[in-house]
Parts: sequence; structure tokens; C-alpha cells
Amino acid sequence: MTALRKELIMDIVLVAGLWLDGSAWDDVASELRSLGPRPVPLTLPNQASATLDDQLTAVLDAVDSASGNPMVVGHSAAAALAWLAADARPAEVAKTVLIGGFPVADGKPYADFFPLRDGVMPFPGWGPFEESDSVDLDEAAKHAIEAAAIPVPGDVATGVVRLTDERRFDVPTVVVCPEFTSAQAKEWINAGDVAELGKARHLDFVDIDSGHWPMYTRPAELARILAAAADAA
Repeated sequence: MTALRKELIMDIVLVAGLWLDGSAWDDVASELRSLGPRPVPLTLPNQASATLDDQLTAVLDAVDSASGNPMVVGHSAAAALAWLAADARPAEVAKTVLIGGFPVADGKPYADFFPLRDGVMPFPGWGPFEESDSVDLDEAAKHAIEAAAIPVPGDVATGVVRLTDERRFDVPTVVVCPEFTSAQAKEWINAGDVAELGKARHLDFVDIDSGHWPMYTRPAELARILAAAADAA
């Protein structure tokens, strides 16, 4: 049984969303180590001159360096990066997990959600993330996240997504639903609002009772979800 378990364990590449670095996964990574999979939290290139291609290259380097075929996890906007990794490495990525975010269609900007200032997209404050997004974050947590926020390079935020390999639709994908429900996610996909996932051939959904940042507020539960997804792969 031990030998079989070792073969099931995979590297889990963890990519946090906008304004976050690899430390956002610290609590999740600690839990994952106790469950078996090896977490690989990434801090993406975030200097002002960095591009979307630079960030994708960092993700692909982690995929290429992994032990076996890894699972790639993208949180929020980085769900699009996880999907880009599956597009670029469809035979190497065992599974993608998208937490609170969805793939971006070919030809669309990656994450141009807020105005640029001096060539970067700074954290806009908590106003845009009221109610369900931040309902489970207390003031201390909000202050800590905002204080550590890294401005998103402009060429990342406005970078154009390019998808080229339809084998990405064969890569199993799990949509983890925090501030929205799996029923809502399915409704959006069925309505054509998330065209990429409408073509996915192996799609599962998991609800987690949290706001938009479950790695901070529900790390143990999120780690269990990720470990279960890795075992299923």
C-alpha cells in the first residue's frame, strides 16, 4: 500500500492570484505536506517590466521541473495561467484546479480589471471586494494582505492570452467555488459565459464555504480538496 501511495503523490504547483506571491500558500502548503503531495508555491516575476509571457514561463518551468506529471492550481486571475499551462503542456499537466476564477479566452486580455498607474496595476483597496468576496476576512487579515500586495506589472495585466492546443480540453479540471456556488458556475458555463470550460471534457466542481481567498481563511479545507484532486488524478 505504501508503494502504491507513493506513485499517486504528485507535485502541486500553486499559483496565487493578482497582488499575491508564493507566501499566500504557506498554510495550505503546510497542510498539503502532511497529506502527502509536494506543494510547489510560486512567486511569479513581478518587476514592473515583467510580461504575461514571463509569468507563464515561470509556471512552465515548474511544470517541467516537477516530479512526474504535476497538478497546476490557479487562484482567481491565475486560473487563466493554469489553463495556459495546460495548453502549453497538455501531455505533462495531470490536472488543473481553478479556485475562484476561470480561463480567459484566446485573444482576450489576461486581467485588465483596474486602471494602471505608473505602468502597474496597484491593489485597488477593499471597495471592489465587499460582501461575499471578503466576508470571512477580518480587519487584521485585510490589512496584512493589503500591506503585502505587489502591484501587477502592466504588461501582465493587459497581456493578451494566446491558446493554441485543443488538447487542453482533455486535461481534467476541477473548479473550486468559494464566493460563488458550483450551481452558479455550471450556469455560467452552460450559458456560454466561460467558453473554454464549455469545451472541457473532464470537469468537476467543489464548493468551499469561504470568500475569495480560502488559502487564508480555510487553508486546511482547501488543502484537503487539493489532495483529493491529486489522488483522483
